[in-house]
Amino acid sequence: MRTILIVGCGDVARRAIPWLAGRFRVIAMIRDDSQRAALRALGARVLVADLDDRRTLRRLAGIADAVLHAAPPPRAGAADSRTRHLLAALAQGGTLPRRLVYISTTGVYGDCAGAWVTETRPVSPDSDRAGRRVDAERRLRAFGRRCGVSVGILRAPGIYAGNRLPVARLERGDPVLRPEDDVHTNHIHAEDLARWCAIALFRGGAGRVWNACDDTRLTMGGYFNAVADHFGLPRPEALSRAQIAERVSPLTLSFMRESRQIDNARIKRELRAPLIYPDIHAGLAAVPPAIH
Repeated sequence: MRTILIVGCGDVARRAIPWLAGRFRVIAMIRDDSQRAALRALGARVLVADLDDRRTLRRLAGIADAVLHAAPPPRAGAADSRTRHLLAALAQGGTLPRRLVYISTTGVYGDCAGAWVTETRPVSPDSDRAGRRVDAERRLRAFGRRCGVSVGILRAPGIYAGNRLPVARLERGDPVLRPEDDVHTNHIHAEDLARWCAIALFRGGAGRVWNACDDTRLTMGGYFNAVADHFGLPRPEALSRAQIAERVSPLTLSFMRESRQIDNARIKRELRAPLIYPDIHAGLAAVPPAIH
């Protein structure tokens, strides 16, 4: 394996580049040329193309031995047209990638009423947003079976890092659910997810799915309280489910309707890469309290 194509160069993908660039030729596909200098500084070559414009994707055919697909689906619709366009472009090459890794979401499981969730649980998305991820997963696995490409899928929960904490929400005074109404949430540090994505390009069987979360066991309110305590901010007001519907956005409310506890035994066993930040408390400890 010599060339790795990264599609969708957000925070997690950018963190993966240094893990890969020292040993492989990394091509970062972006739609906005303003990111070129930053990605080249990380060690990647840059290809400008747009998953929403199939004409720009012709250069992808045969370009890479492995692909990290980190691009989100479109904001609307039942299907992930971006993944469909990507796979169609890759299939045009005389040489297909040997490995393709996709970052999905634990939202594909829907509300599990707080139950423990392993990768064998059937998907049951409660939102159109998660439904598009299910569509992407199915397209990718079908592509792998049809074309002989080894596909791996990482289902990530809430991604956090020092620059991805809900400090602004705490400063605004956004409320949380009271304990008796609260939901279980799951987390992964962006650095751990990036490392797992890089490792998954080389480990794991074809068609394998992994829950890519850390060992944190907190409710949503417990998570916000932990962040507030770390930065010396007031803990958020706790409201009933009926009260909170009038105070938060529809998107936030949708997350408050889903409760699940994600089991991460498979990914730790199969990728054999210990977590750098085993839980949210370890992640917060690495962030200076004065940073905000």
